[in-house]
Amino acid sequence: MEDILEVYQRPYDPARPVVCLDETSKQLISEKTTPIPVVPGEAARYDYEYAREGVANLFMLFAPLAGQRDVRVTERRTKKDYAACLRTLSEETYPEAEKIVLVQDNLNTHSLASLYALFPPSEAKRLADRFEVHYTPKHGSWLNMAEIEFSILGRQCLSRRIASVEALRRETTAWEARRDQAVSTVNWQFKTEDARIKLQKLYPSID
Repeated sequence: MEDILEVYQRPYDPARPVVCLDETSKQLISEKTTPIPVVPGEAARYDYEYAREGVANLFMLFAPLAGQRDVRVTERRTKKDYAACLRTLSEETYPEAEKIVLVQDNLNTHSLASLYALFPPSEAKRLADRFEVHYTPKHGSWLNMAEIEFSILGRQCLSRRIASVEALRRETTAWEARRDQAVSTVNWQFKTEDARIKLQKLYPSID
């Protein structure tokens, strides 16, 4: 925990950008009956019946100090999808960075070893060396600021029926653009000193 909190205290450094990564799923749902649009004096109306269209996966790549995020929608949650995200982060988002400081949880696919599932060993090793990884502790995923962004995304964009992966990509891209344009970020104030007081029970006892 203190390792993550230390990372969050670092000043902004374009050579070593801090990026929080998390992922979640979204149930795709289509309408069986055409909704009745809003009219003066009446709200829009939707039928209770719907059709399940599968599940999509979303990666959140959030740079809190820069106020930028990248939401990537994939059809599956696999090591290869995770590896492709890291490659984009390395080669397209931060190609000039000396090191990308990555904060993430301990999900089974969230390992630099996943790069070897998609790329030849030499390329996987080159990409792995581009990252400095910091894992949130067990039951401590709340320390990942990408979770906060997912919460906002859920309220502002995903709390309705979306029928396809393509529609989900369009909606998340539009949301992302609005948040980035406003340079929206997280005012993180929980520090190591706070953790040692408020979460004292998590520390080992010394007799």
